[in-house]
Amino acid sequence: MSEISIHGERTGENSFRRGTVLLIIIVGIAAFVGMLVLGAYAPELRSGKNGGAHALSNAATGYSGIVRLAEATGRNPQILRQDYLHDSEDLVVLTPERAATDLTEVLRSRATKATLLVFPKWDTERDATKPAWVRVAGLLPKREPEGVLAPDTKLAIGRRKTGGEMLVTVPAHAEGVRFPAPPVLQTARGDGLQPIVTDAAGRIVLGRIGDSPLYVLADPDLLNNHGIADPRRAAAGLALLDFLNSTDAEAIYFDVTLNGLGASKSPLKLMFDPPFLAVTLAIAAALLLAGLQALVRFGVPLRPRRAIAFGKAALVDNSAALVRKARREGRLGGRYADMVRDRIAALLRLPPTMPADKVEKRLDALTADQNFSTLAANAANAGTPESVLAAARALHHWQQEAIK
Repeated sequence: MSEISIHGERTGENSFRRGTVLLIIIVGIAAFVGMLVLGAYAPELRSGKNGGAHALSNAATGYSGIVRLAEATGRNPQILRQDYLHDSEDLVVLTPERAATDLTEVLRSRATKATLLVFPKWDTERDATKPAWVRVAGLLPKREPEGVLAPDTKLAIGRRKTGGEMLVTVPAHAEGVRFPAPPVLQTARGDGLQPIVTDAAGRIVLGRIGDSPLYVLADPDLLNNHGIADPRRAAAGLALLDFLNSTDAEAIYFDVTLNGLGASKSPLKLMFDPPFLAVTLAIAAALLLAGLQALVRFGVPLRPRRAIAFGKAALVDNSAALVRKARREGRLGGRYADMVRDRIAALLRLPPTMPADKVEKRLDALTADQNFSTLAANAANAGTPESVLAAARALHHWQQEAIK
């Protein structure tokens, strides 16, 4: 049987060159690693340009403008996407968009730390042509800003039109916080709400809840993108953040977890963050070395073996396999003894017609320590493959001694 029939038709070259296969493997590995990285960091890669009222939004009701302004003036603003970072001592700005937003955990973790809570005001809908923009449909119902801190803190919301007059700053040490009033001013009142910025009639725009470091900004137009388009309001917004932040603050945090843009802890992300990044790189290096070893041939290549070998060796192997398949190894001892007897008798030129018992007597006289007849009887009586092998070895050893 030819090699072609066994291994198939051979062509002049492989179907794929080594370089092509290597390129396919590299592209596949890169795509897989990219998928893992994107899966781990996808929440943090979201742009947040969805028209919402949060620090990543470029819409009129968003707060990306004050974030950029704080960054440009060296105040180190940070977008807070992880809940466990709420324990920072620096100021955290919260911008819930509805009364249904759950503030329980964040307010509990910020109980003794400076926190600015900006109330919602505008009812908006996304622009059909520009998804990052919004169209103002009107004011939200008062129950929305009133329900942000309910039921623990009950506040009443008031609204009135203004002529853009300057708001009043109550504390003497916050004189830099000088806001011009927006066209529609939203104020708050309630038990325990201490005024910091008010209108001329004393209605609270920025207040403090009791003795806690929780501050509420009733009107978001003092900080949002539409509001800080006025340079005076932008300067007052920065002054407000500085006033509320701690003395040795290192950053200002703008929370987006309440707006659905948070990123929770991920086991997949741990693979790419220290100290587990070292383990990931070590595994990647081990896989790279294993791949190189698989691609580069070492040693002499083995020639393909035929299904049926040539010559006597193939006949012997096939016969042995047939005997082993039939489980007749135990019956070969006597025949092997007969073969040895006939071979030695031919070497001694004994007559072919001599009886077998006389031939065995002649063979017994050839060696002094072992008799052929005894060894032949042991081989004939062997019943297991192990005993047959032992008897055959003994006969082979006797044969070597006899023909010396």
